[in-house]
Amino acid sequence: MPLLKDAMPLIKETHPPPQAPLPWILPSLFAAFNVVLLVVFSGLFFAFPCRWLAQNGEWAFPLVTGLLCVLTIFSLVSLNFSDPGILHQGSNEQGPMVVHVVWVNHRAFRLQWCRKCCFHRPPRTYHCPWCNICVEDFDHHCKWVNNCIGHRNFRFFMLLVLSLCLYSGAMLVTCLIFLVRTTHLPFSMDKAIAILVAVPAASFLVPLFLLLLIQAMSVSAAERSYEGKCRYLQGYNPFDHGCANNWYLTICAPLGPNPPAVPGPGPGPQPQPLSLYKPGNGPPGSGEAAALQELHAGPVLPLLRDCPRRGAVCRSPLHTQRCQEPLHLNLIS
Repeated sequence: MPLLKDAMPLIKETHPPPQAPLPWILPSLFAAFNVVLLVVFSGLFFAFPCRWLAQNGEWAFPLVTGLLCVLTIFSLVSLNFSDPGILHQGSNEQGPMVVHVVWVNHRAFRLQWCRKCCFHRPPRTYHCPWCNICVEDFDHHCKWVNNCIGHRNFRFFMLLVLSLCLYSGAMLVTCLIFLVRTTHLPFSMDKAIAILVAVPAASFLVPLFLLLLIQAMSVSAAERSYEGKCRYLQGYNPFDHGCANNWYLTICAPLGPNPPAVPGPGPGPQPQPLSLYKPGNGPPGSGEAAALQELHAGPVLPLLRDCPRRGAVCRSPLHTQRCQEPLHLNLIS
């Protein structure tokens, strides 16, 4: 069935082929090892070079590095146990044969069906093969903390990267100052521990700074890591609201509560409503555009170039109908 001559092509999100869920024991042990490694190096740092500086009246270095250490451990633990924005499994009554199309800033997206979670994924939602969950506004799966980075914990991830950069830099500077101040003293355990701490601090500082820079550029452009260079967007990113608004939506906008479960008759999981995409009020923090509407549920859909408004008449050479109400998705908890 041909589309209109000036119709815009239907855009699909690119996804890698599905993978089998991976064992959780090894990734969890790796994440726990990272926490232990941070605590051990911090303990050596404060027990030797910082102790010597404090005993000689240099209290500024232990105070600053201590505050950064607390901030780093807090952000790391918070990110480990945070909810990335899990969209729970949907009702078994739904099926992949129904086509759902949404508009985002005059750009049409076909909602992809998730076979494991049994619902049509909203734009920028991805099923993580490591966690076996669908994550709203998915960015990437962080193996260092064994958790996905998405809509609800991306600000914790940015806080962790920033605090690690500052903490590593403060540790490196403190160790170098300690070595300079003790050049007239013979080699001791304090100097050995200072060198042992300064080497990994300097090694991690450069990649952490590059990661922070890359993530800052991604937030400014409203891009996501798993999308690469957004090839499927064809040179136009409909999720971009401008640099200032992108940072506000990602870092400062309220997240809102998770959708509550709606009880229903019969045993087994029951559907629950997802937050509605209302015109002029996109989901905060996700960077998605304002007008997001479902146009049609059927096997074939002629798409017009401009986004139709609610109540407007959708005209095509095949049929004439009223545009549907805003998108509703049934999910379960």
